[in-house]
Amino acid sequence: MGSPKSRLALEQLGHDLRGARLRRGMAIADLAVRAGTSASSVARLEKGDSGVGIGTLADVLVVLGLLDRLADLIDIRKDDLGLALAAERQPRRGRTSATTLRRQQDKDKAAHGRTDVIDLDGASF
Repeated sequence: MGSPKSRLALEQLGHDLRGARLRRGMAIADLAVRAGTSASSVARLEKGDSGVGIGTLADVLVVLGLLDRLADLIDIRKDDLGLALAAERQPRRGRTSATTLRRQQDKDKAAHGRTDVIDLDGASF
């Protein structure tokens, strides 16, 4: 159910969570009680089970003192591809409403073969 890459990433996450728990000398049951979840959910999380909710992960990270790592997981300031795509979509220069209106008139004339009188103050006839 999921790609091999995501499966490996979840397994690594589970391994790291287990290591953090063990370094703190906590049993699975203690972590589960403090996180407000079941011991089986913590065990599944440590095995990299993709069915464990992200809320459970967040609660476990709070107990371990690592919640800031979750908040930094996707930092859009470091999303090189997203930033490049957004920069591509930026307008090259600003357009006035009169220019936009004129272009629309030209399109309408070409499409319908007729001319409408449009007042730049907003009234059309």
